[in-house]
Amino acid sequence: MNRQAQAAVLFLVGAAVLHASVTDLYLRYVKAGLRPLLLAAGVVLIVTALAAVWYEIRDHRKASAARSGDGQDTGRDTGHATGRGFANSNADANIDADAGADTATATATDEHSEGQGIGHGEGHPHGDGHGHGHEHGHREPLISWLLILPLLALILVAPPALGSYSAMRAGTALQAPFGYAKLPAGDPVTLGLVDYASRAAYDHGRSIGGRQVKVVGFVALDGAGAPYLVRMALNCCAADAQPVKIGLSGRIPPVLRPDTWLEVTGRYTAKRAKDPVNGGVIPYLQVSAAKPVPTPRDPYDESWNN
Repeated sequence: MNRQAQAAVLFLVGAAVLHASVTDLYLRYVKAGLRPLLLAAGVVLIVTALAAVWYEIRDHRKASAARSGDGQDTGRDTGHATGRGFANSNADANIDADAGADTATATATDEHSEGQGIGHGEGHPHGDGHGHGHEHGHREPLISWLLILPLLALILVAPPALGSYSAMRAGTALQAPFGYAKLPAGDPVTLGLVDYASRAAYDHGRSIGGRQVKVVGFVALDGAGAPYLVRMALNCCAADAQPVKIGLSGRIPPVLRPDTWLEVTGRYTAKRAKDPVNGGVIPYLQVSAAKPVPTPRDPYDESWNN
């Protein structure tokens, strides 16, 4: 991969990172708070690619100028040598025949030597042939083109957010908070799934009182078909996402498909279960109404570690 190809790959990767950053695509990979860093990384990659192209053009121009200068110097040297030859010929016009014969003999000898030199050079290519082989010996390995694979993944593949398959194979990440914020006015009150789960599991619903809550999450079913409402909690990126689950009881819709996003309205219930994966607590919500909703702009929940 030459310098121009490297610059092209850098530019395309930077453009793909910028594209993901200015849209919501980056939320499939990292938390929302990392958006400024992604924007900066994309700009740095693009600037680096443009700088590499500029340096390549500058070096090419310098090399062309150097070759032109060498050609002009060679022409001047040839002209001077020719002039000197004519002058020497006129000055030596009166030299005796023996000296002329000696000169002719020496010239013939030199020509014969040059012919032998040329023949030796053609028979034993040590100059250009060696340099050409040396150039091929330092060719960049083809494995460097694997750098394009992440670029193709960014451009061609937009992976969905982690869903029920991952959620039911990992233990709940619910943690006891340091405190609980005062709930806003209204009934039902809209809560994040992680917020409701922590209030139900560790505050036993006291901060909720008898009010209805409205929670959004995606559906996951265990091996027995029991439904859960889940949000994947994000610490840094999708690689470390962990589920927070709440069980559903009461007026559950008769048909639930995994990974369907629901807005569930209900009340706190003291019912709870243990997560079969890690033994963590799973609180429940007594459902009074449920309806499907579109996938949120940010499918991950970051409130659990804030």
